[in-house]
Formats: sequence, C-alpha cells, structure tokens
Amino acid sequence: MTDKLDISVVIAVYNGEKTLARAIDSVLEQTHPAREIIVVDDGSTDATAGIAAAYGPPVFLLQQPNRGVSAARNAGVEAAQGEWIAFLDADDYYYPQRLGLTAELIAEYPEVDFVTADFDFRDENDRRLRRSMDSTVLGKKLLKRGDDRFVLMEASDFGDFIEDHFGDTHTLTLPKETFMDLGGYPDGFAVCEDVHLLIRLCTRSCMAGVVKTPVAAYVIHPHSATRSQPLRAQRQTVAAWCSLKPLLAKSSPALKGGFRNGLRRARFNLAVALLRSARGKEALQAVLPLLFEAPSISSLKIIASVLKG
Repeated sequence: MTDKLDISVVIAVYNGEKTLARAIDSVLEQTHPAREIIVVDDGSTDATAGIAAAYGPPVFLLQQPNRGVSAARNAGVEAAQGEWIAFLDADDYYYPQRLGLTAELIAEYPEVDFVTADFDFRDENDRRLRRSMDSTVLGKKLLKRGDDRFVLMEASDFGDFIEDHFGDTHTLTLPKETFMDLGGYPDGFAVCEDVHLLIRLCTRSCMAGVVKTPVAAYVIHPHSATRSQPLRAQRQTVAAWCSLKPLLAKSSPALKGGFRNGLRRARFNLAVALLRSARGKEALQAVLPLLFEAPSISSLKIIASVLKG
C-alpha cells in the first residue's frame, strides 16, 4: 500500500544556489520515491533556476516574481499532482527514510488528518545539535507513547502542540485537498507563516500521526530572517498569532489554552527583543495586552519582569 501513496514535494527557494542541489538530491534519494519535486523559484537573482532546470523529471521548475515564501509554496501545491503534499526549504534536507516512514504511518493509520515528525537541528557545518522532539514538553511525552516508530496525537494534544510544536515545515505532510481548503500559507508574513498554517490545520483535525525518528535536518544559519532581523521577526510573529484570535475564539478549550500560551510566549519574546534595543516603553506596550488576551499569574509575571527590564 505504501508504494501507491502519491507524495509531491514542494521546495520554495529564493537565491538558494549554494544549498538547492543538496535539498533536491535528498528527495531523489528517498526510499519511497516522490511522485514529483516541484521547485518554485521565487524571483531569484542567482543561479537557482539553472540548477533546478538541469535536473529534469521528476524535478519540475516553476518561476515567479519575488512574492515571498508563502506564495511560492502555494503555487507549488496548486501545481502538484500528488494526493499528499510534503515541503522542504532549500537550505534544509531530508534523510533517506523521510517519505518512506510517512507512507508507512499513513498505511497503518489511514484515519490521520496529517503527519509530522521528529527532526535534527544542525549547524552550518552539518554538526548535529539536538533533536526537535527532545526540545519540547509534548515531544518528550510522545516519545514515551506509541511504538518505536509511530505515535498518534489526538485533538487533546493539539493545544500543547501549537503552543510549542516540535514539527516543522520539512516534516509536515498533509492531503492536497486539506491544504487547498485551508487556503494555503498566509501572505503578508515573512516569518511564522508555518505556525499560522499549523494552527489552522489543528483547528480542523481530529488526529495526527507522528514519526518518532528524526527524518530531516533543519540547518541553523545566521542569515535566516529570524536571526538577521530579530526584532522584525518577533513583530511578525506576534502579528501572525494575533491574526488568528477570531478563529481560536471558536475552538476547543485545549486549543484555546495552547493558543493563549503561545501568544503569551510570542509577546514576551518581542518584549525581550525590544528591551535589547533599549526600547523599554515599547516592550511594556508589547506585553500589556496579555491582561485581557491571556489573564493569568504567568502574564502578570511577564509584565512585571518587563517593567524591571
């Protein structure tokens, strides 16, 4: 049954000539072949397009003017022929079993709404730093549940998952139909667009499958949007979370709780970034909305800590 599972892989890229070939090769080397690899060049000015075009089928190149990563991924999914969609950023890469384990999980648990998985954080020299699931409370709990390979997340787990998720774009696999129904990734956010989609996905899901083995590498580098412009990134993160407040107001208690905790963390991180820029008044303004967004002792402690600088 796993041989019949059609998975299209979408790689959005902007000026990724240094790492794109590694990303594409990692998909071509999968134990479960992808139906296709759709590389969406988001207006690159380097050799990105030529690198992708040189491969030929099953690698297909789409080119568009620079519109951002959300628009690029959405264009790739729209063009995809597979029933299921997986994603990869050009600076990350899959391990050989990434798609195979996903296909096996779906064959064993066809009722899942989406699949996520563990992954490794690596530095620019490809040194393994840590595992993702070991880095979150829910991830550690799930590693003790299920069998050696897979575990199921139920709706009651989704609140903890959106608060501090261990999966990432390159470990997410979902039906194309679901992605299209959700409207894809949101335009207008340079960061946190992945969390935005994940939260919306959780609000309409009942069960998710988790591959407990690291299946991909997330490469940390200083040129990413979150590290090169931390203050802008934190502002965008808070804006992305706040845009979801109307949707989460109608969700389950578990999701509401996870959302409040996640928003609290996002506002605190923004305040820290502002304090580091000696903008104490703005830092306080960043966390004061917690008094009505997420009233709790934790929120009061955050506001007090910001007041102390």
